[in-house]
Amino acid sequence: MSPPPKPPLPKSAASQADLRGTNLYRVAIVGAASLKGKEIAEILRDRNFPAVDIRLLDDDESLGQLEAVGDEVSFIQSIRSEQFERVDFAFFASDPRSTRNNWKMARDLGDTIVDLSFALEDEAGAGSVIRSPWIERQTGQPMAPELQPGPVVVAHPAATVLALLALRSEKAAKIERMVATVFEPASETGQKGMDELHEQTVNLLSFQELPKNVFDIQVAFNMVARYGQRSELALEAVSQRIRKHYRRIARGATEPALQVLQAPVFHGYGFSVYLEMEKPVAITDFSQALAGEHVVVSGPEDTPTSVSAAGQGDILVTLTSDASHKNGMWLWATTDNLRVAALTAVECAETMTASRPRGQIQ
Repeated sequence: MSPPPKPPLPKSAASQADLRGTNLYRVAIVGAASLKGKEIAEILRDRNFPAVDIRLLDDDESLGQLEAVGDEVSFIQSIRSEQFERVDFAFFASDPRSTRNNWKMARDLGDTIVDLSFALEDEAGAGSVIRSPWIERQTGQPMAPELQPGPVVVAHPAATVLALLALRSEKAAKIERMVATVFEPASETGQKGMDELHEQTVNLLSFQELPKNVFDIQVAFNMVARYGQRSELALEAVSQRIRKHYRRIARGATEPALQVLQAPVFHGYGFSVYLEMEKPVAITDFSQALAGEHVVVSGPEDTPTSVSAAGQGDILVTLTSDASHKNGMWLWATTDNLRVAALTAVECAETMTASRPRGQIQ
């Protein structure tokens, strides 16, 4: 009895053709079913990233799940060493544990690693660098191409926003003092955080017990500065990461006094920023200094919200003069946290294509 015919190869295996001399790359997204992973796939399509093959990888609970990548639908496959073979860029959009367990496989096979999970920022021996192309362009200090770059850790989106606002504001006048309150959305904790906020909201309205597996505290219809004691997450850790990334990407910029609060919203950061300038600055002049790439300034009649920022790659800002201090200015800003993180990650990869051989065969 003859053996049954072999099934056709999936796209990720069938596209192992020699790409030398082409302008195409192979990409792997680890954590493809995560919120950041889905956003990465969408940004790759929107920016026409020259990828001939996008491999969707995730842990066991997502295996076989269908995800759209551009006009095609692909299966999510398990994270195995062979999935990183002949891959140019590996985006790690999974949780930190998964990144730590798998990044060395990608590195050892020659993949260029872009980490959105922050797992590799302090990983011993990784040689990682924290990057934000938005800030590099603003300061005029792009990263020099490397033939064998170490892992790139995508700068925290809140650090990118605060750094860009500070650097642009310095064009209006010198900043004497900067104070920022950052309102953290549930989506920064992944799908589990989103689900818990949703379940808490529903259960509160129906007078049922609240699930507290992620935050260990009520976050629905509430604002908190600290999670419960049994939570594996900590807002202070978020605050420390934002400060550290801010220092790395915006060396020399005025560093803000910072507080991070958990807001009862699903998507989108909110920023309340107070700037005390060296001299009074008219709102029109301040608006002109802020406006530009990735920053949209609106008047008080069109105050931005997390809803209006959803799905956009811009920081939406409105300005108000402080009534008690003639040199004071208040900025209210919102942005889509997932969009900013994914855009930063893909732009990091785009800046590294120049130093990576086209269609590399490993």
